[in-house]
Amino acid sequence: MEEILSYGFMQRAFLAGVGVSVTCAILGVFLVLKRDAMIGHGLAHVTFGGVALGLVLYVAPLPVALGVAIFSALGILKLKERAGLYGDTAIGIISSLGMALGIFLVSLAGSFNLDLFGYLFGSVLAIAPGEVWVAFLLALAVLITVAFFYQEFFFLTFDPESARVSGVRVRRLDGLLAVLTAVTVVVGMKVVGILLISALLIIPAAAALQVARSFKQALAFSAVLAVVSTVSGLLAAFFFDWPPSGTIVLVSGILFLLLFAARPWVKSQGMGGRFQP
Repeated sequence: MEEILSYGFMQRAFLAGVGVSVTCAILGVFLVLKRDAMIGHGLAHVTFGGVALGLVLYVAPLPVALGVAIFSALGILKLKERAGLYGDTAIGIISSLGMALGIFLVSLAGSFNLDLFGYLFGSVLAIAPGEVWVAFLLALAVLITVAFFYQEFFFLTFDPESARVSGVRVRRLDGLLAVLTAVTVVVGMKVVGILLISALLIIPAAAALQVARSFKQALAFSAVLAVVSTVSGLLAAFFFDWPPSGTIVLVSGILFLLLFAARPWVKSQGMGGRFQP
């Protein structure tokens, strides 16, 4: 382990990977329980269009992708509200347009930009020191926001109607959660890539919910599983020369299958229970 940490690129990979994975895991629990898990997948497609736009305009892709992702996240909510569409339909429309924009811009550029390839499939081992700081600061901002609005997000997740009656501003909280998801997707694209970032939002949360006894426990389990997946995936990628992003997600999937298989035993031991704030 000391040998691995002697490499600067591995230090940066671990720091960025852990920061992003914990953020994805925490948000993922809210999204999975709200049945909005696919918004991460949809925003990842939109982010592809934002990155392509930045590269074609020869400007930094990150702020462009961030702006496009946030605008699209709010657009999904507006479509659901004003067009009377279900969430998956609104996500499908926005994500398809984002992907189409990316393909169109890449075609205009005349070639498949190598930088764009890195954003698609992740390049955590090549992440720069400045990008590590950006990832950590944005991840910290997301986690602080979730902690500050924890009670409101809890009621929004389980009983939005009661939350509305109680005076909780459901529409604003929905928008805030969507924006936090958009920020997380953009930050995480350098770790596992645009094509796999939704896996970090969904799989650890789904795995944690197999065995968690309470909502807070689900958040903690999800974060731990995400960190284990990221660290194990990076170690395996280093020793066996495997692709880091794919390895991280595969490890996460294996952990989900193990906990899914253990669920009957957990229930038989009486460890299940209702979620509590």
